[in-house]
Amino acid sequence: MAALTAAMPGPAAGQADPQAFVRRVDGRSHLDLLVRGATCAGCIARIEAGLLADGRVEQARLNLSTGRLALVWRGEASAARGFITKLGEIGYPATPYEPEADSDPQKEDERRLLRALAVAGFAMANVMLLSISVWSGGLEMSEAMQSLMHRISALIVLPTVAYSGQPFFRSAWSVLKHGHVNMDVPISLAVLLACGLSVYETFIGHGETYYDAAAMLLFFLLIGRFLDMRLRAKASQAARGLAAMQAATANRLRSDGVMEAIPARDVRAGDHLILAAGDRVPVDAVIIEGEGALDGSLVSGETAPVEARPGVQVFSGMLNLDGKLVMRASADRDNSLLAEITRMVEAGEQSRSHFVRLADQAARLYVPLVHSLALATVIGWAVLGGDLRIGIINAIAVLIITCPCALGLAVPAVHVVASGRLFKAGVLVKSGDALERMARIDTVVVDKTGTMTEGRPRLVEPEALPAGMLELAARLARTSHHPLSRAVADAAGMGPAARNVREIAGGGLDCIEDGQRLRFGSARWLGIEAASDPHSEAWLVVDEGEPVRFRFQDRLRGDARETIDGLRRRGCRIELLSGDRSGPVAAIAGELGIEDWTAELKPQDKIARIEALKAQGGSVLMIGDGINDAPALAAADASVSLAAAAEISQAAADFVLQGNKLTGCLAALDISRSARRRVLENFSLAAGYNMIAVPLAVMGMVTPLIAAIAMSGSSILVTLNALRLARR
Repeated sequence: MAALTAAMPGPAAGQADPQAFVRRVDGRSHLDLLVRGATCAGCIARIEAGLLADGRVEQARLNLSTGRLALVWRGEASAARGFITKLGEIGYPATPYEPEADSDPQKEDERRLLRALAVAGFAMANVMLLSISVWSGGLEMSEAMQSLMHRISALIVLPTVAYSGQPFFRSAWSVLKHGHVNMDVPISLAVLLACGLSVYETFIGHGETYYDAAAMLLFFLLIGRFLDMRLRAKASQAARGLAAMQAATANRLRSDGVMEAIPARDVRAGDHLILAAGDRVPVDAVIIEGEGALDGSLVSGETAPVEARPGVQVFSGMLNLDGKLVMRASADRDNSLLAEITRMVEAGEQSRSHFVRLADQAARLYVPLVHSLALATVIGWAVLGGDLRIGIINAIAVLIITCPCALGLAVPAVHVVASGRLFKAGVLVKSGDALERMARIDTVVVDKTGTMTEGRPRLVEPEALPAGMLELAARLARTSHHPLSRAVADAAGMGPAARNVREIAGGGLDCIEDGQRLRFGSARWLGIEAASDPHSEAWLVVDEGEPVRFRFQDRLRGDARETIDGLRRRGCRIELLSGDRSGPVAAIAGELGIEDWTAELKPQDKIARIEALKAQGGSVLMIGDGINDAPALAAADASVSLAAAAEISQAAADFVLQGNKLTGCLAALDISRSARRRVLENFSLAAGYNMIAVPLAVMGMVTPLIAAIAMSGSSILVTLNALRLARR
């Protein structure tokens, strides 16, 4: 094995060693790679097929939105370098995927594309002015003046093509040098041939130039490319948000009793760690000393703190609310719950990235068909017409007129209009193909706490409490930030707070007030047998008197019933999934009339249920708000989060409801279904245009300029059809 490792090429200078990023799970090696240069469904197929050709590889799945490639193989970690080399050989350089990295390659690509679009638009506007002068001048303009106009056009267009055409030229060259083709090859060929022929005509030939056609072609192609990029799913935001929740450092207790700060990545199972109040748990661990409370929303999604005491299992990302804790690490960071949630989010995004649009399917036939048609045009005119120059001009017209602008704009144009309409309705669209997926929804899975409910406990029937008990409890509660304490303080209203209150971590509040000992906290702390019902509870004990029970309940959102009823009317079946106890979940399900519900679920359990529903043929919409919901939001066919939800949930969701109005789900569903109809209409328009225009170009009845105008006209046509969606 040492000899084999030595024989493998090492990482390039300045690059991370991929072997260090390999995870071993169930005897298999797992590696996530960041792949550059993939732009379409054909790229996905080429990358995945190239890797799967290696008999050791069991899985290769590329997420086009993030560029993340999930690779699983049988064998040693040292094979990682070989797979990266293989990707480079087929034209797609790759490096280990690091979600914690600050840089976002997509943003830089967007800025570069926007600059290219601006330059192309400026050039097109100026060249069209010169061309109009030549057309309108006709016989009145001298040949010398026409030649001057063409030369000025050349000075404008040629540098523009060299700069603005780079997104297409680079992509085309990267696949050509490895013996492949993609959609950018005929596009690049059309632009270069139009410019080359125009230069020839300007200085040698008959003076018939097509600079305006080349500039117009580039401009409209860049619009389509930019819109598509802007509307791609920004799935990497979810991974970056989860990475930000990871503790960067950990306080490790050495065997000699000295505490040392180390990078969280260096923590190993069995290490003893110290967690101060306000710190996040760096890795999964078991508490061995100390008591307190932890924010456990990461695991359960519930607002109620998790009681921390010796023997309790805690998970990475949890926040220590109070008290000093000593714990023993049960896993390293890469195998912790938060790391697993990150991988589950990515896995969900990867599965969605394989949603192949109609445009991508058409694109697979586009390149060979167009190349064959253009070549046949050249040969046909050269042989039958006896004029190679005319054949080249007609071939350029074929390449231009078949450029997939209309096809490329068919989806993005509708998405832009639909996104604007949804924005007016208080819904933000965060994913490029979310509208298409939302239109197919027939099953809706909803979270409870913070989604169907308000997400904060309220005191139940405060008027039923014995006289004076509410105010006594409130005097203690006003000194604490515990959710149940805040609920009591809210119910009692403004008033004085007790002095010298002692807050027992994981227990409750204790003080001496007016000669009376007041204690307000959990049943376990007070030695009371807890009741079994759907409500959270706390108890007040005055001296040694009879304990007084305070019950709390999370209330439904005002529009929860309206939303659930509206989804049913639209043909959707509803299911409630929650990490809370059975009692509260059953109570909320009953209020909403939801028959199918499941309680006490972890993030992976929600994913399993969603996958089961999808396996049964359902198209699943997930509505959630908590950190624990992020993997399920990513795994569902479409997902909705609230504006007040955790940032990571918003990042993983396709739609974000502004103003926390659940009825926005109904608007998202209705507009998505309308958008789908417009997309299909646009595909029909694009197909009809090509069926009419292509034969005319082959027969020589269309010049490159007319072809560019016709191509632009088809793009405008699908855009106008998309604008119909803006009408209510």
